[in-house]
Amino acid sequence: MPTLPWTIPNKPRPGVTTALVMASRLEVRSLSDVPRFFLRSLIAWKQVRGAQGALGASLIADPLSRTFWTLSAWESRDLLYTYAKTEPHNSIMKGLRSTMRQSVFTFWEVPIDELPITWADAKRRLAEQQTSDAHS
Repeated sequence: MPTLPWTIPNKPRPGVTTALVMASRLEVRSLSDVPRFFLRSLIAWKQVRGAQGALGASLIADPLSRTFWTLSAWESRDLLYTYAKTEPHNSIMKGLRSTMRQSVFTFWEVPIDELPITWADAKRRLAEQQTSDAHS
């Protein structure tokens, strides 16, 4: 599985002691959707590397299972949402909706000194979120 390792775009500003972590599991409908999704995810990856408040990010692509995993840490929920609403990410999300089979997102806070988050922790939390969503 190709992995883009944890990258630290910004150091936390003075006084920031916790980070909001977001993990996602994104599955596309068919293998034919994988190249388009992967190329768009690289554009979003480039954007996150310059996004205000981004404290870290990683991506795993598992093309044969049509699944992509994202993991990022932010100074605040507002800065994460600002990134998500900013171009090109906003258009990428809207443009890929029709190709999505299933998406799972989870959020939690950690002390800054616990970054980077491990993929094992993120995948465990995503599995718990998916189970919780299935029972809702």
